[in-house]
Amino acid sequence: MRKPRIPPILVDLVQTALTACDGTVFDNRNFCPSCGGSLSGYDKKKKQFAVLMEGEGRHPVHVVVKRFSCQVCKKVCFADEPFYPGTRIGSPVVDLCLTLSGTMPFTRTAAYLEEMGIHIDRMTVRNFSRLDVPEIPTADVFGIHLPMSIISLSTLAGGLREGSCIEGAEALAACGFPSAERAAALHAPLTTEERDERDEEHSKEEWEVQEPHDRR
Repeated sequence: MRKPRIPPILVDLVQTALTACDGTVFDNRNFCPSCGGSLSGYDKKKKQFAVLMEGEGRHPVHVVVKRFSCQVCKKVCFADEPFYPGTRIGSPVVDLCLTLSGTMPFTRTAAYLEEMGIHIDRMTVRNFSRLDVPEIPTADVFGIHLPMSIISLSTLAGGLREGSCIEGAEALAACGFPSAERAAALHAPLTTEERDERDEEHSKEEWEVQEPHDRR
């Protein structure tokens, strides 16, 4: 199969969008999804959002997702997060798989993703291409249909200072999740000074999983 030719600027767009989520924290959920009960903090989990290729190596992109314990039914649930049910990689990557596989075989989709610097095997691409998810908004970029989640994340990344990451509520909204409006309403836009203070606090955090029942 001939190697696909993708404009470097498009590759940069995709890489920028995903890299900007490295370290993003998702820590909001209003009620238990099982019974509607009130929640208390439980712990935080690091989850793989994407795996990017850097030369011969690979760079995993991780996000941190808070878990909550329901005070009524005692079940543990995750904060609102940009992951489709049953998947272990961020929804923008799945969006790319679905969008590309809608116009080409999954083997060629895997080749396109590789050229975009995303590490994902062909069988996973095939499995993602069969997912039943809501219609994915797209835009034509240099003749390739890209999901709006990737474009929106890339736009947000353009406003970040070096070394910082996208806010959780902003990432949810960019990825088009139903919880986005609720999350965004609870997170007013930050000023430049507030973002800098937030980033300094995040840089001091331990990325290890916290002990259960941590209510910070």
